[in-house]
Formats: sequence, structure tokens, C-alpha cells
Amino acid sequence: MKTVKIVGVPEHFNLPWRLCIENGEFQTENIDLQWKNIPEGTGKMCQMLRDGNTDIAVILTEGIIKDIAAGNPSKIVQIYVQSPLIWGIHVAANSDFHTIKDLKNKKVAISRLGSGSQLMAYVNANEQGWETDNLEFEIVNTIDGAVEALTNETADYFMWERFMTKPLVDKGIFRRLGDCPTPWPSFVIAARDEFLKKNPKVMEKILEIINNATRDFTQIPDIDKTLADIFDQRLEDIQEWLKLTQWSQKNLTEKAFVKIQNQLFDLGIIDKKSTFVETVKAM
Repeated sequence: MKTVKIVGVPEHFNLPWRLCIENGEFQTENIDLQWKNIPEGTGKMCQMLRDGNTDIAVILTEGIIKDIAAGNPSKIVQIYVQSPLIWGIHVAANSDFHTIKDLKNKKVAISRLGSGSQLMAYVNANEQGWETDNLEFEIVNTIDGAVEALTNETADYFMWERFMTKPLVDKGIFRRLGDCPTPWPSFVIAARDEFLKKNPKVMEKILEIINNATRDFTQIPDIDKTLADIFDQRLEDIQEWLKLTQWSQKNLTEKAFVKIQNQLFDLGIIDKKSTFVETVKAM
């Protein structure tokens, strides 16, 4: 039995992994896939790949491309979710901010440096025509930390996946001022170079199993109710999310990679570029 460590955010996108593990699909192939939830998000997962504390990460596209360019010894092996991630722009429910324009030069709560919540703040600022050099950040680690920061006014706004933060909006803790979708596929699967070199067949089998699961995911009976129960979501919100989410079983093409990296460079999110071969591994 080959033990493989994998990490991802505790969100609805990753339920297919959980179901495959619970159903014993990896064990049938002699793979002990050990999943760990990382609520801190992409910045933390990048560090875990660097430190060898995980073999694989289901991770935000922009975050891992940035970190590989900065020396993370890992490769993207596949796109996991092709559709954009819809980032909600949130403020405290009782704040004086009522439009996105009100947030110019205000402090952003982020999970950690290099996280999607930080990188998307740059994307949003660029879309609003703001000077990105003026962005200020408050590191809050998790959604709970963001609630505390916005409530105590140590930060002014917080960007996070719209549907996962919807319960906080419904409860009157956050208000959502708008959305900022990623201009690229939301999630990819990345693995450490050392793991890929030693276990190419294991990686191929893991991808085969998860791809079979995501192909049929929306056809699972009552999957909308299951997701709503697990993630404390309203059924109509989950049904909308399922309509918007497009899974992928393919890897990044060189053309798509170049486009994404050029966007990240133009936004000032990365200050140097890596090559397609350095970033993406053909499986």
C-alpha cells in the first residue's frame, strides 16, 4: 500500500475526493490517499509542498503558478475545476461601505501572504482602476479570523469564495458588495517534483480515479442535498453552484499557461516568469 499525502481547502469543490476515499476507490488500487483539510488556503498549501509536508495539493491556479515561479519544486499535473472561482467581496454587515468603490485604499483581510485572497485583491484593484501599490493587508489565516477582523475593524473587506461565505451573509455577519471572478480556471492539481519522479504510475492512477468521479459528480442522486447539509448551505445556493461549476479532466495547455502567467505578470502578482516545462508536467 502506497501512502500519499494530499491537501485541499474544506470546500464543496473537494467533496469528490472525500467520496472516493470513503468508497475505498484508492485503496482498491493499493493507494492510501491521506486527505488533510487546509482552511488557511493556497499560501499554506504552497508552503507544505515546499517543505515536503504533502505530496499533492488541490490548489488555486494563480497561487501555485506564482509559487512555482518563485522556486516551489512542484508541477501542475492537471486542471481540476475549469470554471472561474467567484470571489465575493465582503464587508462587515454594519459597516459604512456600500459599494466596491468605497473600498479604495482600505485594508484587505487575507488568509496569508501569497494566498488567493491576497492575489485576487490585486485583480479587483486593477479592475477598479486603483493603484495596486497602495493595497494594505491584514493576515487573518481563516474565515473565522476574517469575521473577527472585520467585526473589530482591524480590516475593512475580505475576498473569499462566494458560496462558502454565503452563510455569513445570510446570518447578517457579512454583506457582499459584489463579485470578482478569476480570469482563469479556478483549481489545479499540483504535485511535488520528487513525488512525481518516484511515483508516476501512482499519480496517473490517482488522476484516473478522481477524473471518473468528477465526470459523474452532478449525476449522484441528491448530491445537492448532500452538499447543502455538509457545508451548511441553502439548497438553492448549492444548485446554482452546481450549474456554474465545470470540472476538468485535462491539463493546462501551453497557450493557456502563457495567457495566465502574462496576466499575473501584468497585474504585478509575479515579477518573473517561469517556462511551461518548469510549471506543467505532462501526465
